[in-house]
Amino acid sequence: MAVWIQAQQLQGDALHQMQSLYGQHFPIEVRHYLSQWIEGQLWDAVDLENPQEEFKAKRLLDGLIQELQNKAEHQVGEDGFLLKIKLGHYANQLKSTYDRCPLELVRCIKHILYTEQRLVREATNSASPLGAMMDSMSQKYQQINQAFEELRMFTQDTENDLRKLQHNQEYFIIQYQESLRIQAQLSSLASLPPADRQLREPALLSKRATVEAWLTREANTLQKYRLDLAEKHQKTLQLLRKQQTLILDDELIQWKRRQQLAGNGGPPEGGLDILQSWCEKLAETIWQNRQQIRRAEHLRQQLPIPGPIEDLLNELNSTITDIISALVTSTFIIEKQPPQVLKTQTKFAATVRLLVGGKLNVHMNPPQVKATIISEQQAKALLKNENTRNESSGEILNNNCVMEYHQTTGTLSAHFRNMSLKRIKRSDRRGAESVTEEKFTILFESQFSIGGNELVFQVKGRVPFLVPDKVLWPQLCEAINIKYKAEVQSNRGLSEENLVFLAQKAFSSSSNNPEDYRSMTMTWSQFNRESLPGRNFTFWQWFDGVMELTKKHLKPHWNDGAILGFVNKQQAQDMLMSKPNGTFLLRFSDSEIGGITIAWVAENPNKRMVWNLMPYTTKDFTIRSLADRISDLNHLLFLYPDRPKDEVFSKYYTPPLSKAVDVDFLDLVFVLGSRFVVLFCRRCSPRDPLKMLPRSTFGS
Repeated sequence: MAVWIQAQQLQGDALHQMQSLYGQHFPIEVRHYLSQWIEGQLWDAVDLENPQEEFKAKRLLDGLIQELQNKAEHQVGEDGFLLKIKLGHYANQLKSTYDRCPLELVRCIKHILYTEQRLVREATNSASPLGAMMDSMSQKYQQINQAFEELRMFTQDTENDLRKLQHNQEYFIIQYQESLRIQAQLSSLASLPPADRQLREPALLSKRATVEAWLTREANTLQKYRLDLAEKHQKTLQLLRKQQTLILDDELIQWKRRQQLAGNGGPPEGGLDILQSWCEKLAETIWQNRQQIRRAEHLRQQLPIPGPIEDLLNELNSTITDIISALVTSTFIIEKQPPQVLKTQTKFAATVRLLVGGKLNVHMNPPQVKATIISEQQAKALLKNENTRNESSGEILNNNCVMEYHQTTGTLSAHFRNMSLKRIKRSDRRGAESVTEEKFTILFESQFSIGGNELVFQVKGRVPFLVPDKVLWPQLCEAINIKYKAEVQSNRGLSEENLVFLAQKAFSSSSNNPEDYRSMTMTWSQFNRESLPGRNFTFWQWFDGVMELTKKHLKPHWNDGAILGFVNKQQAQDMLMSKPNGTFLLRFSDSEIGGITIAWVAENPNKRMVWNLMPYTTKDFTIRSLADRISDLNHLLFLYPDRPKDEVFSKYYTPPLSKAVDVDFLDLVFVLGSRFVVLFCRRCSPRDPLKMLPRSTFGS
């Protein structure tokens, strides 16, 4: 539910808190009439501490004003006239207020949205599962943003301490030079007459003692400042590492997982704008702290004072380098994956992106990215940091691309638009392994330098799709359900009953209890190498055939719920025997890949029986549709459990005047005199002719 809809339901103090968020700086009417637009914008993608982000904020301001003006223009009637004037006034007011400082508009709206979310969350107390999920996301984002604010404050605090340390050290050096000057004066007294020396020496000795005492005290103070600063940097780096772990090892990994699922038919993985904004904030904060640590090291070298600070600074420098190295190497990602199946001499595309490229000035010297294809064994060796001697398993044309920086979006990416696999080097296959089971990956490599070549990184991005040897049945169910809905392009997925049917088929089991399959695993061999019992095809070949048939010919009927599909012959018989004659159901064939059969109950001379037609396949449906075939079969009366067939299928019947009967699917055609033709179909009961039609239907 939209936040604004929930916010309007607040009561008591929470309602007053929500209302107090608004005023002349941002009228509540604007929030109300543009609620959907406001909640659809990526406010968090704008870094308020970076003046260079002002163009993003200006774009959001212009969009807000345009939306207000559009809303005003569409108001009609007497009440609409007043609202039109009011909204137009607000558009001018907001433009006047924020045109010179658009970042302040973003800051204002972010504060409003965060506060509304908090108030709604506290009021609802996460009552519904959806509310709990949205609440969890909101809390996570709020946690990340709060941590960034803490990091900003910590970094500003250490910057202030560093400046104070530098100022004190500069004054210390001046006083140290003064002590050297006094010592030089004392040394020069040796050349003076005794009387003059006795006259001037006591004052110089006293002054030297005072300065040396101050220097001793100040040296201890400087050492304490240095240690305090190092401890603060340690605290900052701990929070930095924690924040980076949350973003890279949680949010970015989840994005990659969504990308994997999207490749298998799942929903789109979503944009990278928020992730990039977080990674850029990390990069800025890390770099600021790294520069502070280097300045602290320079101050130590400028004025060495014995103590543990040297080891502490070395440790800090090593830690910050590890953190920034992890950030740069982890944010070199494959934004658009190449196809999962590659064919030689066929063009394909891919896009790689460096999420921190704009902030670390990598784009000032655009790096080149190279793509190579490597085997599964080489990929595993790379993950273990083993030397693969830069070998490839094939040749890719147009496999080099320079990264481009896009000013408007702040992205640094390389678009491989016309790659082509020229040849592939196959390994020696073992046993029953087929060509299609060989796994390769596209490896993207580049080299980045940051900070004026202070740090150079070799980065490798590889396709994150891994094929495990075996998976738990519930995991496989999730994957095939996603795949099925995507292939069929349907919101109707596989029910628990469907999945139990598939489990029975996959494991040759008769159990109807879903719990019996939760801990069972399926190997790749069981999935797509070993034939099902009594068949010459595998589980996946059968399921893939079902998807293909449904996608091409049965989608509307599947969406309508007219196809039970995943029912075996015995189950169909048990379901139909208690129903009236002429009741039928549609189930996917057990014996033929990509086939669907009609099972119906009918009275025989001796007893009631369930008949099963021979399966229809794609070849049959290219001749005549399922709906028309059901219409042709007069003995089919009710779709299981009790729906008249015309009620379900008539909207898909071919109009009578344009019905064309193709005799290719008929076995017998008997001409009765000169007027009628009786048709018998090989799929029907021998006693039941398909149709009696006028001879004129067939032309000459």
